[in-house]
Amino acid sequence: MKIIMAEHAGFCFGVKRAVDAIENSLKTSKEVWTIGLPIHNPQEVARLEKLGLRVANDESEIPSGSEVLIRAHGEPLNVIENLRARDVKVRDMTCPFVKKAQELAAKLSGEDYHVVLLGDKNHPEIKGILGHINGGNSEVVINEDEAEKIAKYSKIALISQTTQREERLATVAGILTRKSQQLHVCNTICKATSERQDAVKELVKNHDVDGVVLIGGRASANTSKLRDIIKSHNIDVLWIEDENEIESNSDWFKNKNLIGIAAGASTPAWLIDKIKTQLGVRIEE
Repeated sequence: MKIIMAEHAGFCFGVKRAVDAIENSLKTSKEVWTIGLPIHNPQEVARLEKLGLRVANDESEIPSGSEVLIRAHGEPLNVIENLRARDVKVRDMTCPFVKKAQELAAKLSGEDYHVVLLGDKNHPEIKGILGHINGGNSEVVINEDEAEKIAKYSKIALISQTTQREERLATVAGILTRKSQQLHVCNTICKATSERQDAVKELVKNHDVDGVVLIGGRASANTSKLRDIIKSHNIDVLWIEDENEIESNSDWFKNKNLIGIAAGASTPAWLIDKIKTQLGVRIEE
């Protein structure tokens, strides 16, 4: 059996930037806090916790006078304001692509647009963007069916979660053209997301792979989108979080000659390397 790597896999710029910031802060501080998991990869979070990372469920758990790092997903404005009011040292490491979506949401809602966010309403990134909107003139849709249910407005602004697929954004935009006299579409899908999605498409379309091992945390939205792309091409996919899942899924590898490997934007390089080693096969770049 041979394996071939997707051209782009693993940490994106925003995630690497946040992880580097945590590590640098812990060189001079005994502990650094985040609200929620800093990235959706339990193995990397466990590594950082051993270094001194502390994860709170909400801002009320952050001790006054401590240091908190705003994760790449971002936070609502009121959360950041509440922390600063309690003399908490705040380091804002919101991904620049997420920050752009937050700024657009604030600007366009202030210009009387009905803001439609394309994404998962329970995802921290979407919650953070909603927390930057002026007033309640907004709603979240996850797919085309929900977009069809939107009422008509004179002005609609469509903003995407950074990990959405561009095909879905285009389809939803087409639906909203019938819902508004003035539609403002913001393509806030990040370059790293597009690169990883395009790399997976290239992997399954241009190589005769018998299946793809997808590496990433179960809660990772961008990894979930990669899985959807692979499955849409009728290619067998094995989504794993770490090297221990290889042995428990040994039957999946039977009768497969060429295996593709892809990884989400929150999957660290050291974990990808571990899985390559565990597979114990020659990699064709």
